[in-house]
Amino acid sequence: MRTLYVRVVLTFLVIMIISLLSSSIVGLVLFQTKLNRLGQEEMTEAGERVIRLYELTRPRDLDGFLTHTSKLISYPLILFRDKDHYRAYGRELKELPSSLDPQAVRQVLDGQAYRSALRGVDELTVGLPLAAEGRSYGLFMLTSSKNEMTILQFISAILLMVLVVGSLCILAAARYLVKPLQGLTAATRELAKGRFNVELQAKRQDELGELARSFNAMARDLKRLEQMRQDFVSNVSHEIQSPLTSISGFAEALKSPGLTTEESRARYIDIILSESGRLSRLSDNLLKLASLESEHHPMAARTFHLDENIRQVAVTLEPLWSAKRLNLQLSLPPALKIQADPDQLNQVWTNLLGNSIKFTPEGGKITVDLIPEDDEYKVTISDTGIGIPPEDLDRIFERFYIADRSRRSGSGSGLGLSIVKRIVLLHQGRIEASSSPGRGTTFTVRLPRNAVPAPL
Repeated sequence: MRTLYVRVVLTFLVIMIISLLSSSIVGLVLFQTKLNRLGQEEMTEAGERVIRLYELTRPRDLDGFLTHTSKLISYPLILFRDKDHYRAYGRELKELPSSLDPQAVRQVLDGQAYRSALRGVDELTVGLPLAAEGRSYGLFMLTSSKNEMTILQFISAILLMVLVVGSLCILAAARYLVKPLQGLTAATRELAKGRFNVELQAKRQDELGELARSFNAMARDLKRLEQMRQDFVSNVSHEIQSPLTSISGFAEALKSPGLTTEESRARYIDIILSESGRLSRLSDNLLKLASLESEHHPMAARTFHLDENIRQVAVTLEPLWSAKRLNLQLSLPPALKIQADPDQLNQVWTNLLGNSIKFTPEGGKITVDLIPEDDEYKVTISDTGIGIPPEDLDRIFERFYIADRSRRSGSGSGLGLSIVKRIVLLHQGRIEASSSPGRGTTFTVRLPRNAVPAPL
């Protein structure tokens, strides 16, 4: 009773029954008067033919004539000699119908035709005067119960056939509609179990086909996200395990004073501190990404000079690019104001410049350009580093994705560019990357001048 298939069928049956009943009632209300009028006209014609036949044949036995005549027509007959004496032919009457009141009988006996009302009577009646055997009679005709029963049986049979055929059709149609939903339910259970290699048939062009195509796209995205999650867990585990192994090994060495010198002891301590800092940076990046993706990330927007914001980052990173003898060129027009979160944008420039410094060989070149355009600023950071492989370029901003060059570098968790893109999007901006392996990479950031963080 709770399945959609049964509900569809039962709903159809209820609708069909209500529709048939209501249409029958409305049809009777609209056409009852017309049908009754046509019935009375036929009864009148039949009565006139009976009277004409009697006048032509003039049988001696009126009672016998009416007895045989009632068997030839479909309408019962009632013959009144006066208002109190009558005889019925073709049907046994226990009592007269309400339409045959004394006034109607008197009217026909006086030589006038009579027709009962079309509504509000239990049976249609037609009365005609009949002159026979030297006196006046009143010949009344009633509606035929046989005809009415036949018509009712015919209409009932049609309605029943409509209901049966409609039910069979809705059984097939409901199965046609429910079967894709059953497949979708089974596929959803597979997804819930972590099995993402499911695909529904999407050949239909209706809403169910669109739903199947959307489900297939969702399953592919979930499969890709699951693979990314597994890769991320694997990479983060590796990133954590590597410094932990170093820390553990050198800590064990420090516990054996007879096996280490003062010089090696200091070097071991430096390594432990370095690896601890690496773990700290990894956890910090994870926390930042989680915070940026939450609905309650703090954003403090204010007006400041964007050129100074970028220049401060370049000065902060000077030990890094100076140590590699990199040529850092800044093209920053002065006094370019922007309304944004300076700390968040500082993180953007730090990550992008840090990547350029990390992957640009010694003696290379890094260029930073700030260009005002209409209602936004365009910031490009270009380097002459190792570049990004084409297969990685389209995915470097994805969460949990680590490009090959990050793996080769032996440091980084692949979260930096994800953090950068999230911050830029929160400031209603855009970021793009272009690269040629072996020739360098260019990141382009576009920020509106009023880069107030968008509400989450």
